[in-house]
Amino acid sequence: MVGRLTQATGRTPTEVMFAADRASRGLGIELVEHGEGTAVLRMTVTPAMVNGHGIAHGGFLFLLADTAFACACNSHGPVTVASGADIVFVAPAHEGDVLVARAEERSRYGRSGIYDVSVRRGEELIAEFRGRSRSVRAGGGGRGPAEAGEGGPGAPADGPGRGAREDTARETPGTTTKESR
Repeated sequence: MVGRLTQATGRTPTEVMFAADRASRGLGIELVEHGEGTAVLRMTVTPAMVNGHGIAHGGFLFLLADTAFACACNSHGPVTVASGADIVFVAPAHEGDVLVARAEERSRYGRSGIYDVSVRRGEELIAEFRGRSRSVRAGGGGRGPAEAGEGGPGAPADGPGRGAREDTARETPGTTTKESR
């Protein structure tokens, strides 16, 4: 492990975020190693991850790659989220396969970043993922893992309003439309 430790927890930003990631940990994803702009995660394909064709469902491969991307782009400290991502499935994975996702930072400029993730079974390439990140401004409306409380991770910090959109319905005789204010 390489990375700066947070004063409050004595853990890196990646460790704090991953500890709060119940979705990934609940599916057995493990944080193997991490550093500034990098992360390596591991997942074993379980019977529940296999689709009707007898191969790993692409959504689980995406989840593994996306989690590695999240660990790498959050290694710098500010809360960072995906602004977009793409994946190319190269070869099928099967029940019992141990998959390793390796994320690497390609570019970081201002609040934006580009990260590549390779998912492999041993030396065999299973998928290639490219993620685009955006750091959230302080007080931007979401909660980071260290601040997650009653509302849970991702809950609005100040309720509706700050950075959030509130949709309201406006009725006109014979029609109903939604507008965002």
